[in-house]
Amino acid sequence: MITVIGSGAGADLGSWAGEAALVVDVRSDELTDTELDLVEKHVSEGGTRVIVRVLGDPGFFGVVRTLEQRFGTEGIDVRPGPTAVGLAFARLGLPWDDALVVEGTALDRAVNVCRAHPKVAVLPGPGVGPAELGGELVHRVASRTLVVFTALGDPFRERFERVEPAEAMCRSWEGVSLVLCLDESRQDGPAPAVTGPLTGPGRWALPDGEFGTESHADGGSGADGADAADGRSVLPYEARALALARLGPRAGDLVWDIGTACGAVAIECARLGAAAVAVEQTASGVERIRANTAAHGVEVRAVHGSAPTVLSHLADPDGVFVGGGGRELRSIVLAAGRRARRTVVVAVTALEQVGAVRSALASCGLAVEGVLLQSQRLLALPDGSSTMAPTAPVFLVWGTR
Repeated sequence: MITVIGSGAGADLGSWAGEAALVVDVRSDELTDTELDLVEKHVSEGGTRVIVRVLGDPGFFGVVRTLEQRFGTEGIDVRPGPTAVGLAFARLGLPWDDALVVEGTALDRAVNVCRAHPKVAVLPGPGVGPAELGGELVHRVASRTLVVFTALGDPFRERFERVEPAEAMCRSWEGVSLVLCLDESRQDGPAPAVTGPLTGPGRWALPDGEFGTESHADGGSGADGADAADGRSVLPYEARALALARLGPRAGDLVWDIGTACGAVAIECARLGAAAVAVEQTASGVERIRANTAAHGVEVRAVHGSAPTVLSHLADPDGVFVGGGGRELRSIVLAAGRRARRTVVVAVTALEQVGAVRSALASCGLAVEGVLLQSQRLLALPDGSSTMAPTAPVFLVWGTR
């Protein structure tokens, strides 16, 4: 039998020590191969207890998964203690059922989760600590507070302090147990009914009118502002649904929305859990994006500038949506295709643009597909009857890494 004891579990190790053939103290989140081999040796002998002693809850980013994969679940007795995340939020007097937890194995993923969500706990790892998080967040979000915990759970050495990202990046940190990244201006949301990976928006591909713009579906020019003279067009929701399906935004991803006009695609990606950047060349468009972002209660960074030049200042994305570009369209698609880790989706209205987009994506080593979308929307007539109103055609071309 393998007994896994987390600190604070209420179990008295001393009462079991006499019947244990082996006690393993785990100092990190994982057992080493040597420790696992030693545990296996004693388990195979049978009749003696092996105790694995860990900090916190060993089933939460801990050793239980490793033990279960090697020994199965039948021979494991888990006595969990309070998680580091639960302790940290308790110290601040905050609930954490609406928090996201990210393991510090990749800095970009941790940063993107912090950018997209107002309450995040980061379990630190090599190269993922307060200084690294602060250095990435300082120029990418408007408002974040880092709460850094050291020696969490130690009654004599535990301490925590609130720092801004700019301060965190300039300091040397030792013994960090956990980092909370909080947007304290967005802490008062409703309590979630469900937590964990199943959470998400109740709907997506939102109605065109929810972005305070004119719909491209009525025949106006542009795709999410691509060629619209006044910059107020929005990619119709039928095309937006497929664009989102191909982008596949999720927590930990970064998505660019280029030529966005109103931020529709960026906002939808943020609602699905991704960090999002909306690039817009007009000042009025930037203000419109910010207003729409606030209205939908998500975090989207609005960047004022012309692509492709302004893209050089952005972190590499997982997915890119291009809904504008004009004469610079091919250059923008090339820049996006060279840097996107997964997918680039391009919306255009002119058949002549399709070939240029396709060749640009292919030259970046992407597998290219595309469709022409034109739908018929149900329209109610004054006499109570219904008819169908055609939307303007949109070409969607995408490339996948």
